[in-house]
Amino acid sequence: MFDTFKNRLEITGTLTTITALRISAGRSTEPIGTDSPVIKDALGQPLIPGSSFKGALRSRLESFLRGIDSSFAEDPADFTTSDRNKYVKDLKDTYKDNDLELTEKLLDMTDLISLLFGSPWIASKFQVRDLTVVPKTWFDQYQERDGVAIDRDTETAADGKLYDFQVVPASTQFQFHAIIENAEDWELGLLMIGLHQFETEQIPLGGGRSRGLGVVRLNIDKMWWLDVNNKPEKLLTYLQELVSSKIGDKLDIYEDAKDFDFKDVWTKALIKHLREKISNHPPRTEVPG
Repeated sequence: MFDTFKNRLEITGTLTTITALRISAGRSTEPIGTDSPVIKDALGQPLIPGSSFKGALRSRLESFLRGIDSSFAEDPADFTTSDRNKYVKDLKDTYKDNDLELTEKLLDMTDLISLLFGSPWIASKFQVRDLTVVPKTWFDQYQERDGVAIDRDTETAADGKLYDFQVVPASTQFQFHAIIENAEDWELGLLMIGLHQFETEQIPLGGGRSRGLGVVRLNIDKMWWLDVNNKPEKLLTYLQELVSSKIGDKLDIYEDAKDFDFKDVWTKALIKHLREKISNHPPRTEVPG
């Protein structure tokens, strides 16, 4: 079934490092320099991959949903098993001439978290751009931290186990830009809960989190909302405004989701949806194998 444009939510803001941040680029191959540098862009400035932000957000929301019913957020590793892949292949073979029914079957077998974030057989509705540094907060300075492995017998530094790693300093800001399209109200509510976790410094990023690294805070500046579902004239107006706009412009047709309290509406839709799912079948607590 081909996608039909129904709605779009665009979110922009800044992500601030409250403590130093370490998202490693892997082992350094340079003869001189830190053992473990952070990820940088082509200009040598720090970068937070969109996948790192999205992965941390998904993981936190999965833990919430599994606390209600494990089937709401199944183990992503289970999606790559041969049995599951064979089942998907069999579905495609069975319904190869009926795209609509195939789509419905695939959606039926998809857990709630994957409907929003995607799976091997369904595209993600949520896109996060790589977070680039805000120039005025970056002074071309990385911090170097020392690390060492401890000898468990002597409780002292193990011979030859001293290393250093690079971190992005606290108070560095990154530009945040995310888009979600064709989402249901309850899916938007799930996203709002996840983003609120970042707003309240509940989701750390990167490595060294047990040592206090990676605490970040999200500040959402704008939330532009467009709903054209079953409204052809509204979609035509959107397309006309889109062609004459520039990057970053607020189109007249957009609604300010922050001012109109959509966040509360979407969150209530999520709670209602989860309660309906629970009432339809008893919760199961075991993780599917």
